[in-house]
Amino acid sequence: MSAKNQPAGVSQGEHLVLDEAGLNAAKRSLDQGAVTPSYGPWREDIIKLLNDALATELVCVLRYKRHHFTAKGLASPKIAEEFMVHALEETAHADQVAERIVQLGGEPDFSPGTLLARSHADYDESSDLKAMIKTNLIAERVAIEAYSQMIALIGDKDSSTRRMLEGILSQEQEHAEELSDWLTA
Repeated sequence: MSAKNQPAGVSQGEHLVLDEAGLNAAKRSLDQGAVTPSYGPWREDIIKLLNDALATELVCVLRYKRHHFTAKGLASPKIAEEFMVHALEETAHADQVAERIVQLGGEPDFSPGTLLARSHADYDESSDLKAMIKTNLIAERVAIEAYSQMIALIGDKDSSTRRMLEGILSQEQEHAEELSDWLTA
């Protein structure tokens, strides 16, 4: 097989070579923006995973905001303030995910009618502060698991999406640690 016919990243002797056909294909289909042939058959699957993540983030925003406005008790002012901080961070996650979906040539699904069905996390109307913390911790743990699985599934198929998800995962882990500390305080 000649170097020109080698798949990207495959060694020819001791040299790595790029896929010339892929480079030439990137010169066409300019209407696809950043989406090049290297996305292969996984682009639609990644968009679906991201739309489910978007639904999860939006449900988390709604749950944290509800908890912010309804938290009561001695420790509630500080915890309610942190619920709003988490809500704003989850909003930023949702924005990042929606932007990435568009970059991949998809459409972010903000449909209120299907948010709960697509979300990995649950909405909650608890009025007890400890129940709120526990519910949010469960949701963060679910998000951590979902993002960890998505990162593993995407692997090297889309490094930009993987890096974005790794950043979000790191913040979700911080949220979970904070919530866990509140439960034991």
